[in-house]
Amino acid sequence: MTSTDGRSARTLRTRQIIRDAHIALINEGELKPSARQIAARAGVSVRALWDHFKDMESLMAATAERQLADQDADVEPVPAALPLPARIAAYCRQRAAVLEALAPLARAADVQRPFSAALQQNLQENLNRIRDHVERLFDAELANLNPEPRTRMVLSICTAADWATWKLLRDHMGQSPDQARAVLETTLTALLAGHVNGLEHERKQNP
Repeated sequence: MTSTDGRSARTLRTRQIIRDAHIALINEGELKPSARQIAARAGVSVRALWDHFKDMESLMAATAERQLADQDADVEPVPAALPLPARIAAYCRQRAAVLEALAPLARAADVQRPFSAALQQNLQENLNRIRDHVERLFDAELANLNPEPRTRMVLSICTAADWATWKLLRDHMGQSPDQARAVLETTLTALLAGHVNGLEHERKQNP
């Protein structure tokens, strides 16, 4: 390994240590930890923190990006060939697990996002990822819809499966993780199975 490679590896390790310290503080309930708190938890100087991240906004964005990547790596794709009820159930279990795991970071991001272009971009990218996943997983049901109704259906599913809805159910409506997951499953079943049943009824009426 060259000296340049060694420095690059140390830089990556230090960045990860700082991100780990950041998320540890957030998981403990500190929604907006200070640079001094993060540096102390990471075992580095405040100067070293700023050497690796230009500001708290960039650190928050990097932390969010890393945790989302870790979550994605732990999630196995739901087979699109499964029957619709099984796909809905599997998708809802995955989303519930991801949303519950990301809840502390999501709450911290909610506090800082209005003032952070990086976090706003991070949110948009995550919403795009959710939408792409929904369109792939439920393509068989969406394929029969014209563009405008298809868009409404996709956005309805994404809204039901988004952090904002999960937060409403968990933080403001007193639902447990299992109860919130059941609400999500009920919503998606009503949307998708209702659509499929409507198509079948229409075919019977117009053979």
